[in-house]
Parts: sequence; structure tokens; C-alpha cells
Amino acid sequence: MKLVISSDHAGFPLKEDVRAYLAKAGHEIVDLGAYKVEPEDDYPDFAERVGEAIRNGEAGRGILICGSGVGVSVAANKIPGIRAGMCHDTYSAHQGVEHDDMNVLVLGARIVGTSLAYELVHAFLKAKFITGEPRFTRRFKKVMAIEAKYQCGESTNKPG
Repeated sequence: MKLVISSDHAGFPLKEDVRAYLAKAGHEIVDLGAYKVEPEDDYPDFAERVGEAIRNGEAGRGILICGSGVGVSVAANKIPGIRAGMCHDTYSAHQGVEHDDMNVLVLGARIVGTSLAYELVHAFLKAKFITGEPRFTRRFKKVMAIEAKYQCGESTNKPG
């Protein structure tokens, strides 16, 4: 499977471990940074790189890593078509794909260790969206309708 992976500086060491694990398993990995542990950009920059790569068809799924996982999750979910889920357990990693068609796995490098990250990635990649189940399809269509509604500029939620 072709995947995109990215992290900020806080997630860099775990990203490198996960990237090597995936490559060894035979996956084609497109690394979109960070390329060092020193801060070079901010987490929204890396979330956007992964989201754009998926939207452009460069890969079907992606993995994002930051310190907690929260920042890249929030940023990635602003991108239309991206369904990023932060997972710290294997059930969520596969269920997010099976029920919600999650296409980006988010990990918190300061939350999960390397061994658990491997298990989460494996569960995420093995899972498939359950398209024949009417309740999942119905719910997915509702999520897509919310996304479409706010893409049209109907949102008035402004910070501050």
C-alpha cells in the first residue's frame, strides 16, 4: 500500500521508527517531513502536507504524528475529504476505518511507544470500510453532508 507520513519535530523520532517499520513490511512510503528533530515548521504545515497528498491521489491513506496527536488531528480535519482519527488503542485504529472510513491515523509520540505504534498502524492498514452495512453508510453520508455544508461558507464560527 502507498502511504504518506509526516510529523512535526516532536513526532520525528516515532515517525522515523514507523516509516522504517512500514517500509520493511513492503509498503511504499512518501515521507513529507519533518526531517530533523529541531523545529523547522509547525504541526499544521505537516498536517496540510498529508491532507493535500491524499486529496491529490498520491496515496489512499496517511499517518500523522505530533507530541500529543491533538494538534495534527485538529488541523488535518479542516481539510475537505480528510477523516483523521487520533488512536491510542487498536480497537479505535481499525474501527475508525471500518465504521467511519478514517483515512489518516494520528498518533501522539509522547503518548504511545514504538511497539504500540506498530500495532496501531497494523490495525489501521488492515481495516476496510464496511460498505455493506446500512448504518455505517448512512452515518458516513451525514458526515459528508456536514462537510459539504460548511465548505460552502456557511460557517460563522470565528475564534476570539
